[in-house]
Amino acid sequence: MDSSLFLPLLVSCRLVLAIVPIPLINEFQHDHQLSSPLTSYPRLKEGLWLYQHDVDPYAGGVFRHSPLLLSLFSTVLPPLPVIWALCDIVGAWALLRIWRARQRVGKGSSGRDSLVAAVYLLNPYLLLPSLALSTSTFENTALLLTLMLASEGNRSPALLALAFTTHLSLSTFLLVVPVLMLLVSSPVSQLASPRPFAGNLMTACKYAGEFIAYWLVLIGAASIMAGGGWGWVRETWGASLTLPDLAPNPGLWWYFFTEMFDHFRPFFLMVFSVHLVIYILPICIKFQHDTLYVSFLLVGILGIFKAYLTLADPGLFLSMFVLFPEVYPYLRHPIVTTLLHTHASLLLPLFHALWVTEGRGNANFYYAASLVMGVAGGAGVVDACFAGMRIAIGDVVEGERGKWEVVQE
Repeated sequence: MDSSLFLPLLVSCRLVLAIVPIPLINEFQHDHQLSSPLTSYPRLKEGLWLYQHDVDPYAGGVFRHSPLLLSLFSTVLPPLPVIWALCDIVGAWALLRIWRARQRVGKGSSGRDSLVAAVYLLNPYLLLPSLALSTSTFENTALLLTLMLASEGNRSPALLALAFTTHLSLSTFLLVVPVLMLLVSSPVSQLASPRPFAGNLMTACKYAGEFIAYWLVLIGAASIMAGGGWGWVRETWGASLTLPDLAPNPGLWWYFFTEMFDHFRPFFLMVFSVHLVIYILPICIKFQHDTLYVSFLLVGILGIFKAYLTLADPGLFLSMFVLFPEVYPYLRHPIVTTLLHTHASLLLPLFHALWVTEGRGNANFYYAASLVMGVAGGAGVVDACFAGMRIAIGDVVEGERGKWEVVQE
């Protein structure tokens, strides 16, 4: 098939999936692997009904979506499946633009364009949550738009998109530092020739002030107006830190805190939250020469340790692998990582059905599959870190080998 026709065909198929009724859509919407209490479509509908009947949706401890989504879907757009399909298409387009910025190629100048879009649109970890109408689709698209704008040097739109992304999902604060570094550096691959960070740190600090202004003043004020007060802060951002809803998910938090004694809970909540933060500085320092790769690795960290994890989180990390073909030859265990993800993707629905549907298992079954998913994500991040460091050594070795062959001749 002509590569120029493949991308429109992908887009058309995704729109058809949104229009044609899917028999299992109700099961998808209540599947713990595809949506969490913070991204669930049934909870979004409940919050919209309460909001439209002048009842505070944040008063009952059930609705945990952003007040901006509440305002958007109650006044501007109906929450129809086609909105999620268009959001997927925008996410694939943003990933494609990031690829072009990194490779310094123009529109239509690379035959890889269709592959980049296909990796996003056909990724089952991303497609199934989108079909379940999980709002994690909006979070991933907002994050890709942020990276796209930062890669293209559009400062103010990138900072505004970053503010919106962190508003939708507080855990994406991990990416604030690499995005600020990306704005004052280049997205072009520097993995093979590492050097100290060449960007202006003072300029990055000024951009940080602009980001805080957007996040607190613009996005924060709009959220207070839409939410009718400050109650949304506790139910949305606070939920990511205090874990009030222990619904099962593919992540590592819920089962641990189900078994936790109450008097130990605050301490371990602090430990789990700080644990996410400790990765920022080491990765930013080690890969300071390639800040887009830093963002990629931190997306992988979120895909393992996020409080309310869904398949969309590791799915974004796996799709972003397509941006870095230069590291493929240096991956140590790609087959092992692939098999781990395959194993986890089979175990999760199986053990979920045994425990929740059939009642023949227990929570240990499902958490065991979650651990396999965590190991798969960890294997991918560790392998990506190794390949990102090994590429520089490998290129040096190849260069010296070439010089030696010339001398021998």
